[in-house]
Amino acid sequence: MTAAGITIRPAGPADVEALVGLRLANARAHVALDPVAYRVPDADAVRRYFAAPAATDGILVAERDGRVAGMVEIVPNPEPPDHQILQPRRSAQIHTVVAGDARGGGIGSALVEAAARRAAECGIAYLSAGIHHANAGAVRFYQRHGFTASGVAFTRTI
Repeated sequence: MTAAGITIRPAGPADVEALVGLRLANARAHVALDPVAYRVPDADAVRRYFAAPAATDGILVAERDGRVAGMVEIVPNPEPPDHQILQPRRSAQIHTVVAGDARGGGIGSALVEAAARRAAECGIAYLSAGIHHANAGAVRFYQRHGFTASGVAFTRTI
């Protein structure tokens, strides 16, 4: 898919270093939001994850001007077991990252829409995006793309 100079395509082995860079930059931004909840993972661990066979199966990248400027990872959720009350609908989480110098140019929007199409093709009924409450920009972004609040997650440190 190509729109406004943005090409969205499946990630591949040649994208590993770009994916590592995006994941680490995203981690640093999240640590700034909440250093108790988030960490910057070891770069080699991230590299091993993205380099593993099939690791990039659920990842789309956005290219602009010949470089990877963003990614979206579609992570399927397990279906609830028969004994639970949730409806057994296929769902997935998405994790969208756009390079800081590429924000505001439609890359995130193109990635989210491409992820929704890909998820639907795979039989996924709904997507979720876990957003930290202090990340107001991400909250607005996902709301613009049809995501709505679906509950409140409570945590307790013990």
